[in-house]
Amino acid sequence: MTTFPRTAALAVTAVLCAACSPGPSGDGGPYVAADQAAPANAEALTVEQLAAKVGCEPRIQVDATDIRTGHCKTSDGEFFLSTFSTQAGKDAWMDTAPEYNPHLVGPLWTALSDRKVLDRIKERLGGDLHLKDHRTHTPMASPAGY
Repeated sequence: MTTFPRTAALAVTAVLCAACSPGPSGDGGPYVAADQAAPANAEALTVEQLAAKVGCEPRIQVDATDIRTGHCKTSDGEFFLSTFSTQAGKDAWMDTAPEYNPHLVGPLWTALSDRKVLDRIKERLGGDLHLKDHRTHTPMASPAGY
């Protein structure tokens, strides 16, 4: 079972990788097509709004223009909520998300925790549960020692 410090370190690493990822270069690079706002019918919620849906007052860990991440601890468990200003930012995060950690994904937001916690908060947040590396069709093996 993954301990909270390890989960926290993975979440912060994924967030920082996404925040430091290059934006659209204008040269037809991989992020040009995805650099669009969320679909018109997508509801862009803040970390605080998402947290309120699950009864949490988040401790903000990352407060940048393109990504915000808050830590929550409730009777459901501990988890991280991240919101993104663009779909490209969310896509970059998804490309660096720990493939052996499940995460819950909604329009311009993600939640990261263990499966049991995500199952509980999914009832109130909605979203899609990602249990494997989203870039492949087969589950990724966990690194040795995890």
